[in-house]
Amino acid sequence: MSLETAMARPTHHVPSDETLVSIDNLKVHFPIHKGILRRKAGAVRAVDGLTFEIKKGETLGLVGESGCGKSTTGRALLRLYRASDGRIIFDGTDIASLEGDALRRQRPRMQMIFQDPQASLNPRMTVGAIIAEPLVEHGVMDAKGRKARVRELLDAVGLNPDYVNRYPHEFSGGQRQRIGIARALALDPEFIVCDEPIAALDVSIQAQVVNLLEDLQAKLGLTYLFISHDLSMVKHIADRVAVMYLGKIVELADVETLFASPKHPYTKALLSAVPVPDPKVEANRRRIILTGDIPDPANPPAGCRFCTRCPEVFDRCRVEEPAWREVQPGRFAACHRVEGGEASSAT
Repeated sequence: MSLETAMARPTHHVPSDETLVSIDNLKVHFPIHKGILRRKAGAVRAVDGLTFEIKKGETLGLVGESGCGKSTTGRALLRLYRASDGRIIFDGTDIASLEGDALRRQRPRMQMIFQDPQASLNPRMTVGAIIAEPLVEHGVMDAKGRKARVRELLDAVGLNPDYVNRYPHEFSGGQRQRIGIARALALDPEFIVCDEPIAALDVSIQAQVVNLLEDLQAKLGLTYLFISHDLSMVKHIADRVAVMYLGKIVELADVETLFASPKHPYTKALLSAVPVPDPKVEANRRRIILTGDIPDPANPPAGCRFCTRCPEVFDRCRVEEPAWREVQPGRFAACHRVEGGEASSAT
């Protein structure tokens, strides 16, 4: 079976119009301390003012270069990192300000699938104990009920329920990621952050894991934030895509629109690097090569964050930060060249 066939887009998955997660001006700044007295000398602006929402039952793809703040965003949404500013509204509750028991009661509803299954599974625990750990931690079920639940979860992710007494090192990378998915599902969450869940896997296994995630979403009504470098995989799994650069989201649109007609210069550059299966089309495509490195997130450039590398930069970009706004119905961008959905003639 070819990869294209294996990843044929399912037709049964329809996102709701209802919002599950709403982010308003989210900031996560990590302080920089220097000297013997460890005085604060600045801050790394890992996430610097994000505003977007995730609908119930949808998959929102989050893409961008390494170090742009994708994983920090995902962890902040689950309150694994404390937000420096802004609001995180989860099903009507602002979890950015929750503490103690109130936050703990929300935890079962939000889970995470980590990038490296080998690093995220305790090598000294059996698979059964790993998957049951969230149930034990939250006091769900008795011992007999937990055993039955673990076997049910293993079966749900395509593993033999009799593997409960094996250890993580006895499994392949793809199987370990399935164990991580089973653990994430243990408490019946509504929202799952998938932090590059296929990046550490062989290409031949990636499609299987992504198809599993889609099947589980259809069966359980899950909502995903899917963080990835792999734009072709995001194109397959996501309903909408947010493009991130240096702590900011620069463009957000539904997946077909974004891939067919990107507006932001950074999105254009990212998509120009994605190979096209048709050799004739590929031979005539123009690659956009960005020069230079991503600036220091502790000292971002004035104006637009992308101005130091943008092939379409003009004077206004270097002094005025572009506003994040809706340029077409359901489509958002932060770029001075994108005015009301059309590129401006500024030079």
